[in-house]
Amino acid sequence: MEASPALEPQLHAEIDQLRAQFPRTQELYREVCVLLFFRHGITPTANRLYQLVKKGSMSAPAEALARFWITLREKSRVRIEHPDLPAELQSATGELAVALWTRAVDMAQDQLAAAQLEAQRSVAEAQARQIRAEAERDRLRQELTGSATALDAAQTRITELDQALAISMAATSTLQDQLRAAQEGERQLQRALVTAQRDFASELDKLRADGKLAQERLKAAETRALLEIDRERQAAARLQKELDAAVRKREQGDARYRAELQALHVQLGDLRQQVGVLEGNLASVQVAHARDADELARTHKQLSLSRASADTRRQTPPTKPVAKRKVPRTPRS
Repeated sequence: MEASPALEPQLHAEIDQLRAQFPRTQELYREVCVLLFFRHGITPTANRLYQLVKKGSMSAPAEALARFWITLREKSRVRIEHPDLPAELQSATGELAVALWTRAVDMAQDQLAAAQLEAQRSVAEAQARQIRAEAERDRLRQELTGSATALDAAQTRITELDQALAISMAATSTLQDQLRAAQEGERQLQRALVTAQRDFASELDKLRADGKLAQERLKAAETRALLEIDRERQAAARLQKELDAAVRKREQGDARYRAELQALHVQLGDLRQQVGVLEGNLASVQVAHARDADELARTHKQLSLSRASADTRRQTPPTKPVAKRKVPRTPRS
């Protein structure tokens, strides 16, 4: 089994610790063999030992490796001593125990390799989760960028729902007017029935003597009146059912509109909060920008003053020293 690239730094660190503990070359090579074989499950070779230790001649790791295998075979040999067993059986039993021990070591190495693969898989999954988290962060940034458009769309939707609610209320008012008209018609028919019944009774008293024919005519007229009343009642009942259905439909529509309007209000509040946060950040950036602009203006002003002073010094000619006029000396007498 070869060491993985991730294990190399750990191997070098452990070998550096062994250098301080075992300064002699053969002892150091022996301890490195123990480290590779028993701690990390790596089969040591002479080239690998020399690459890791880099001490002594090329024959030093080969000699240390040979002694390591001899020592390992001697210590791993199992002796079965029993007075009744022949020597060949004792030797075979020992070799069987050694084979079992070697098989156990191989299984342990396989389990170690599986654990290393599982650790590498866990690292890959963690990296994948990090990539997904970064993608989610970018998506949230894009959603925040489009919050203004979503706010406008929500306000437009609220206006449309208000208009639909007004139309529904107008339709409900119309149906209520129709119901009231139907009820008024029913009351008029009831009054007409009462009047007809009273008239029929009075006429019956007057015409009782007229015979059976008059009574039959009266009954027929009363039956027709009752049929008309029943028809009007059925019409009123039909209108009442239509009104009830319209009211239920309006109530359902109102509930649906109110729920959608409430959800849009909540979404509008969230969007306003996000816009407020963005406006706060923008204000901070604007304040910092204004401060930088003031600083830049002061710097430009100082630079202009410095340039003006330098131009003034260049344009002013240097003053020449005034020569002293010589006074003529008068000759002595």
